Amino acid sequence: MTNIGIVGAGAAAAAAAFVLADAAPDADVTVLEKSGGLCGRAATRRHEDLTYDYGANYLKSDDDRVVELVTETLDDEGLADIDEPVYTFDADGAVSPGRDADDRKWSYRGGLTQIAKRLFARTDATVHRRTRVETVRQVGSDTAAGDDDTGEAGDDESAEDARWELVDADGEAWGPFDRLLVNPPAPQTADLLRTAEWDSPVRDRLVDAVSAVEYRTIWTTVARYPFEIDVPYYGLVNADKDHAVGWISREECKAGHVPDGETLLVVQANDDWSRAHYDRDPAENAAELAEHAAAIVGDDRLSDPDWTDTQGWRYALPESGVDTDPVDAARGSGLYLLGDWVAGESRLHAAIGNGLDVGERVADGL
Repeated sequence: MTNIGIVGAGAAAAAAAFVLADAAPDADVTVLEKSGGLCGRAATRRHEDLTYDYGANYLKSDDDRVVELVTETLDDEGLADIDEPVYTFDADGAVSPGRDADDRKWSYRGGLTQIAKRLFARTDATVHRRTRVETVRQVGSDTAAGDDDTGEAGDDESAEDARWELVDADGEAWGPFDRLLVNPPAPQTADLLRTAEWDSPVRDRLVDAVSAVEYRTIWTTVARYPFEIDVPYYGLVNADKDHAVGWISREECKAGHVPDGETLLVVQANDDWSRAHYDRDPAENAAELAEHAAAIVGDDRLSDPDWTDTQGWRYALPESGVDTDPVDAARGSGLYLLGDWVAGESRLHAAIGNGLDVGERVADGL
């Protein structure tokens, strides 16, 4: 039996596991996830009668495979269309129509985490939550074929003798795995690879490439109000990236998320503001972002929410993709990297699409 290990239970990991369940049904898949949830930054919380997506806000219809997956292949019960458009605002907070007006946008009544939950539910993968991987090591073969310094990818079949073990924060060892898929954001993946017990020239080049992927930091405030605002848009994005706020969206536009007659705003600060205020008192951050939201939307009542929640995302959105040469070369040792930063686009559909691609490649190499 082939044993496959996956670090992280994000959207890409869930998509890869879904593909492997069909394409390699005899493989045993083990997923180690450091948090208590699934789907990574496509995260959902609940508070009393509220459901809200406080990381990624929606799934966009930019990949036909992903559209088919969520609307036809998976159970579409509770899939919620967001009909209202996304508008823009500038550095002065002036709002204008005109972004993604013709694209479809989805969440679920139960939130975006439903994507990973439904994908994993179609597999026999074992998911261990609150299991933080701290050590990656190669066992069995000193250097698999393909582990050269030419930048060329070796045949996936050359990974036959290279196996992988993982050690978690409690010192428990997992594996060995015939194939290892690594899904965390690039900075966390770089940390794992930098300390990996893997004697190969590919490792250093891979660490350099992954470390070069820059990320935006985002501080998020969620604000609840006992009234409904009358505006024609679902979301507002600061297209010129020159305002303290980068994004505002209305969770009441998603069926099942907010009681009738209420407003729930997700307000996400831009990178500069988030970095400068990341370690400040969350209540102060929430108050300041509510003031910004009130000014942008043009409703002073929004400066005084009834309730707030906050979340900092230190590694929120990749600014660019990774150099693919060392990523491809690592496959020769049975090591695969996946996620939106590997796809080169900081969108949920890109993460899912990349996961589908990696799952297919792993299956083809078995």
